[in-house]
Amino acid sequence: MLAESVVLCLMCWVVTSGEDLYMNRALKLMSETPLIDGHNDLPWQLRKLFNNQLNQVELNTLETTHTNIPKIKKGRLGAQFWSAYVPCDTQYKDAVRQTLEQIDVIHRMCHKYPNDFMFATSSQDIMEAFRHNKTASLIGVEGGHSIDSSLGTLRTLYQLGVRYLTLTHSCNTPWADNWLVDTGAEPSQQNGLSPFGKQVIAEMNRVGMLIDLAHVSVRVMNQVLDMSKAPVIFSHSSAFSICPHKRNVPDDVLKRVNENGGIVMVNFYNDYVACSQTATLSNVADHFDHIRKVAGAGIIGFGGDYDGVTRLPEGLEDVSKVPNLVAELLRRGWSDDDVKAALGNNLLRVLKRAEEVRDSLSSNKPDDVPIPYSEVKNPCRTSYGYDDKGNGGIIHSLSIMSLLLSLTLHSTIPLITS
Repeated sequence: MLAESVVLCLMCWVVTSGEDLYMNRALKLMSETPLIDGHNDLPWQLRKLFNNQLNQVELNTLETTHTNIPKIKKGRLGAQFWSAYVPCDTQYKDAVRQTLEQIDVIHRMCHKYPNDFMFATSSQDIMEAFRHNKTASLIGVEGGHSIDSSLGTLRTLYQLGVRYLTLTHSCNTPWADNWLVDTGAEPSQQNGLSPFGKQVIAEMNRVGMLIDLAHVSVRVMNQVLDMSKAPVIFSHSSAFSICPHKRNVPDDVLKRVNENGGIVMVNFYNDYVACSQTATLSNVADHFDHIRKVAGAGIIGFGGDYDGVTRLPEGLEDVSKVPNLVAELLRRGWSDDDVKAALGNNLLRVLKRAEEVRDSLSSNKPDDVPIPYSEVKNPCRTSYGYDDKGNGGIIHSLSIMSLLLSLTLHSTIPLITS
């Protein structure tokens, strides 16, 4: 009996020591490479719970959210894209104002907690914050309705520090179809991207804003991959082959993201992880394994969607638990380099490349041709600047036709050299 107890205790010690070894290794890697998470909705919780009255909130003691400062520290969160999200029912109403208020509350978070957060807009900023043991705080706007079909608004958001735009949320915009189109729950309005939607993509490349495909239809995914000069991101999406939910990314698109140099940041929401209301940390790791198998470790990132979802896997209940997932990847045989790539090196590469594309296009003029008024006309919108017929882009359309004709002729004329 004593011998059996000794053997049992020894087995438990071996298992515990092994798990401690993986966790210790995980924490070491996280001390060397910043964990960059692609999507956290704490700002929306501040809106819902406190109407953005940040003076009434203490993020060191707030316990009703997945995210607070102690949880961030325990989770070794090196950088976070905070989501400036406003719901689809603000479209055609006050989406821009409400988005600006969400951007404002993110800025105020950084000002209120300067020892914990550092506002960041670049790959260089992320590394500087990491060296100072602060969480680099970036902004992503979740939903193209937030720009109200305005390239001027897009540029203004970039000037305010926004570094990605999710092209749609769970509704179509006048220029792009959302993921619900693929379920049949909503009709396609643009068969993907409209001509103005393609203007948006080109202008995002020009200013250096990351294109987030997390909520779009598969057709939009492929159209953007066809035309974007910069890498794309999926800020919080998982693998369709593991859980066939239309918010996830199919294998053929994963391969194209690899070719594009982009990144898929894995979402932790149970419904996208296990296609069920319940899930485990192991289910999430399955998505990491699958994406690595299909398209390589170079396109993987973390996109937890904390404070934006109602159900999270066992073992990943809040932001403090993310090291558990890193340890699980190591337990599954991931190399240190692959783990570091997923932690932050992939996103740093993507952001640097977007900055390089921006710099290469710096001589290009801003696109100031508006969306046709007929595509946005509604009782809440005025028509200042348009003519009586609602025209605003006819000159641009003709110039585009001329450019396409020129390119076609150029491609068919043999190159003559002396």
